[in-house]
Amino acid sequence: MLLTCVVLVLVLSCAKASLAGNVDTDTMVVLERVSTTPPEFAHLGAGTGGISPDEELTLRIALSHSNIEGLQERTYAVSDPTHSLYGEHLSTKEIAEFVNPPAETLSVVTTWLTSRGITPVPLSSSPFNDVLQITVPARQANVLLGADFQAFVHEASGTRMVRTLSYAIPAEMVSHIRYVHPTTAFVPPPARAATSVTIPASCAFDTNPGCLQDVFGIPSDKANHSSSNILGVAGYVEQYANEADLTRFLTNTRPDLNGSTFSVITLDGGTNDQSILLAGDEANLDIQYTVGVASGVPVTFISVGNNTQDGIAGFIDIVNTILAMPVGKRPTVLSTSYGFNEQDLPVSLAVAMCNAYMQLGAAGISAMFASGDGGVGGVQPTTCTQFVPSAPGGCPFVTSVGGTTNVPPHAASLFSSGGFSNYFPTPSYQATDVTKYVDSIGSLYQGLYNTSGRGFPDVSAASHNIEIVLEGDVTFVDGTSCATPIFASIIALVNDRLIAAGKPVLGFLNPFLYSAQGRAAFTDVISGNNPGCNTNGFSATSGWDPVTGLGTPNFDALMKAVGL
Repeated sequence: MLLTCVVLVLVLSCAKASLAGNVDTDTMVVLERVSTTPPEFAHLGAGTGGISPDEELTLRIALSHSNIEGLQERTYAVSDPTHSLYGEHLSTKEIAEFVNPPAETLSVVTTWLTSRGITPVPLSSSPFNDVLQITVPARQANVLLGADFQAFVHEASGTRMVRTLSYAIPAEMVSHIRYVHPTTAFVPPPARAATSVTIPASCAFDTNPGCLQDVFGIPSDKANHSSSNILGVAGYVEQYANEADLTRFLTNTRPDLNGSTFSVITLDGGTNDQSILLAGDEANLDIQYTVGVASGVPVTFISVGNNTQDGIAGFIDIVNTILAMPVGKRPTVLSTSYGFNEQDLPVSLAVAMCNAYMQLGAAGISAMFASGDGGVGGVQPTTCTQFVPSAPGGCPFVTSVGGTTNVPPHAASLFSSGGFSNYFPTPSYQATDVTKYVDSIGSLYQGLYNTSGRGFPDVSAASHNIEIVLEGDVTFVDGTSCATPIFASIIALVNDRLIAAGKPVLGFLNPFLYSAQGRAAFTDVISGNNPGCNTNGFSATSGWDPVTGLGTPNFDALMKAVGL
């Protein structure tokens, strides 16, 4: 059965449970519960890495926000080209007025913890004081939360994690605590999308920056108003962007950009090792197609390590890091080629992550994510009986990028993920498009997808036979992770022209993209589909569709759409 859609600000349904003896005599409420361990995780028994009662657990308690609904309303306002507040992006201080927890919430939760001998500390990575962190032995965590923490391993990666199938909090805490993590979240490492393919024979099948300039009208002249316009590239799972490979790539494809490079920011123990044998195909792809396409726009590689503070691979940590940076020094565009299957995230974490990207949008930062490479089966191909949305592509505050072949424009039918979220309802900016598409396919796939969910992708770009340099050699990759840095580079170049004209950068894109002037800047892609789950998947068609979105961008048309 499909999960029920929830509004962005989630109030979990809670079942009361009597746990007398676990937390004094408090009436407890089960806040989150999973019925069983996901199949890709195995339980570790005693003697095989299992947990002892004295093992210390670090838990993060997410506090209720002051006015997250108000921030949502304001984010839409500053991002809607028809609104009087369009372009008036918020400062981090202004965002904090909506996101900081009420004083009562902080007091009540702190009192609850200290009365049990636990001293909470604010999470250092959060700029909004909305997360408290505690470190306690497993036995105390079990008593505090009415839980049963056990050790598990993600078999594919070998990652050990301690989790419980349910946890509870005192009834009087329910209005003050959004969730406690890591508890019931069995989240695998984020998937990346690039896969190696055979070297093609000609430029008709070899996509490089020169070809992209021809296909999408991308200018080759350098950006020259870019001091406050930075293109951020997110790096995860120990993927390193190699400078020597970039140099060879530019020599091969953009000799006019020889000498261009990128800066590096690290968090959560991240690094960017320059050993040639550690060069990452995904990281190289993302850097080569930002430096090599967004001519002259400063590019920053943001390497997220494994010591995450958010417990979700650093996807929220990177947002907090960016928002803590001064305006003019932080990215105005963030490109991410990684993601999860939506069903692998508990609703509470998916909403928290989406709220984080909403904060980026409010601050005037465009967040773009690859839609995934599993067709209707998720981030990567998987065995499935119902369609699997990707995350955070289903979040209404990110721009999801699907994939096309280049010549002629055609959906990248072997992989371009798309569909409808089971967690987030259709946002107003795409309501007409989603209704039209769902009506057009009638009863096809009835029960396999959520007809009232947020649709994705929003746009698409080239993603097939993309030329890169890896470990000194030319190779070719496929995937929506190719399309994402390409589209991000186009938006960064538009921002450069906006800054030169004294206008604000685009920020959260979607209300603009779905507006009349925005959609006119895209070439509709009407052929191809995205098979998966033993079906042919959805089909591209006239107008928006859950394969290629609104279509592929045209730079000159985008310039006209923004009034330049």
